[in-house]
Amino acid sequence: MEKIILSAFADEASPFLSGQIAAMTRNGITGLELRNVDGLNVSELSPEKAREIRKSLSDSGLFVWSAGSPLGKIDIDDDFSRHLDLFRRTVDVTRELGAEHIRLFSFFLPKGEDPENYKNAVMDRLGAFVEAAEGSGVILCHENEKGIYGDMASRCVKIHETFPTLKCIFDPANYIQCGQETLSAWEMLKGYVEYLHIKDALPDGNVVPAGKGAGHVPEIVTDYIARGGSHFTLEPHLTVFDGLAALERKGDESGVGSYSYPSADAAFDAAVAALKALLPL
Repeated sequence: MEKIILSAFADEASPFLSGQIAAMTRNGITGLELRNVDGLNVSELSPEKAREIRKSLSDSGLFVWSAGSPLGKIDIDDDFSRHLDLFRRTVDVTRELGAEHIRLFSFFLPKGEDPENYKNAVMDRLGAFVEAAEGSGVILCHENEKGIYGDMASRCVKIHETFPTLKCIFDPANYIQCGQETLSAWEMLKGYVEYLHIKDALPDGNVVPAGKGAGHVPEIVTDYIARGGSHFTLEPHLTVFDGLAALERKGDESGVGSYSYPSADAAFDAAVAALKALLPL
């Protein structure tokens, strides 16, 4: 069995790099899926700031596993040329961070319309991302997310069949919030999965610690490990944290609140404990 490596969206513990390092260190987590840090999104970092972050993490025995970017989290009819420029800069930043992965999405679609009407536009834009990343050494990873083309497993399969180098991030809670049964989604997508986002939810969409919801997280984790999988990124969402509003489309519900904690640190630590209880560490 491969050594299991844990990463986390540590901005849920603290908006500052120092606090993120402290949260990761006390919980024995070595990897960071860098999303927001010191008031900046990962896509906004300068090369100098990225190198500073990398050094601070390295000095603490930590590293950046993935750039948890918002790329692809724009409306399908938004200006894509500017977004593609942002993508290219984020690839450069990811390399400066020493990371090998970028998390991305497949574009918000108009509510109430058939997603298949936008398939060609989505694939054209994802294809531009894939082409722009060629030769960079960075692995692009698509995350299922409510409201985008790849919100349901069947459409995620179409993405990965079209772009074999674009890998899958499997997020159980996001599927629950879209009305997708997670075990059937896992069967469709497990051959494409690069790593798991550990986030669980109740049938009503409220996020709960791993193993406490309807996501079949223990079964999926067990099968993933049996298939040779070894990397998990924790995304707690157990309490509202700085920057959450910027991750949601206007009018969407965050699905946060079933479990509440006295502080972001306490919520983060509880989420880590729930995940570790499911792993053969």
